[in-house]
Amino acid sequence: MTSDTDRRLLLQLARDAIVAHVTGAAAPATSVCPHANEPGAAFVTLHRHGELRGCIGHIEADEPLGRVIARGAVAAASADPRFPPVGASELPELEIELSLLGPLEPVMTPDDIEVGRDGLVVELGRHRGLLLPQVAPEWGWDRVMFLAQTCHKAGLPRDAWKQGATVWKFEAEVFGER
Repeated sequence: MTSDTDRRLLLQLARDAIVAHVTGAAAPATSVCPHANEPGAAFVTLHRHGELRGCIGHIEADEPLGRVIARGAVAAASADPRFPPVGASELPELEIELSLLGPLEPVMTPDDIEVGRDGLVVELGRHRGLLLPQVAPEWGWDRVMFLAQTCHKAGLPRDAWKQGATVWKFEAEVFGER
């Protein structure tokens, strides 16, 4: 579990990285706390006026968490294909949420999934999709719908989880500026 101080520092790192990218300022140092130097996997989610504005991250814990967060924040603000890049006028209205991912565990049946606790990754061939743990409760999905929607996000048929796709679950520590 990340301390409140480290949470604040990691959220500030994400914000500073976005502001630097949008304004052309120098990128912030990523070693904001000891936790930032440890290998980590994370997703950065941006909201504006309560609506999704971008979400990008890194699944494998193979780089320092601070670097993953800074890069994910910039990508969520500028490279999420669902949205245009964040402009300077939007910066004060952005709310940042971080999801620090735990290790992936295989899913054998839908009963292995706890909605609200687990996030999902589905993979088949070159297709891969991920939905964070907070998504299913936000939409009122049960386990089967969560699996179907994760398959859909991967660009696969909604029943690909029954047809040979590999499914993993993970827990995440989720916190934000709100």
